[in-house]
Amino acid sequence: MKIAVFPGSFDPITIGHVDVVTRCLPLFDKIIIGIGTNASKQYLFSQQQREDFIKESFKGVAKIACMHYEKLTVEFCKKQNAQFIIRGLRNSTDFDFETSIAQMNRALSPQIETLFIPCSPQLIAISSTIVRDIIRNGGNAQPFLNFKL
Repeated sequence: MKIAVFPGSFDPITIGHVDVVTRCLPLFDKIIIGIGTNASKQYLFSQQQREDFIKESFKGVAKIACMHYEKLTVEFCKKQNAQFIIRGLRNSTDFDFETSIAQMNRALSPQIETLFIPCSPQLIAISSTIVRDIIRNGGNAQPFLNFKL
């Protein structure tokens, strides 16, 4: 069984995230959207809200699971028998950052492969950071989300 983990904070999950996962569905038997804990981040939405947003975004998709985890992503992957980590890329800055993480993950767990999926061109500008700013400032973030706030 081919299992992949798509890790992130998903604060909130955006249509860009949904696009990456949806495009990966034909490649895997199961995709686990892993909500990681990052001690250096202050979240806008609670862990439960983020999980609910993800579940609403993928309602009816049997191949998708959503789980919380702490500590290293590769350790979470091992516990879930996942052989792959999925990472979406919007630009060269993402590529540089994600490549460093992928190389460290590979050094820690050579059996887990990281796959980079480029973002669909029309979604490149969408990031959770920008969407959070829109929400905090009373703007309409709904066009960038796959669920109702």
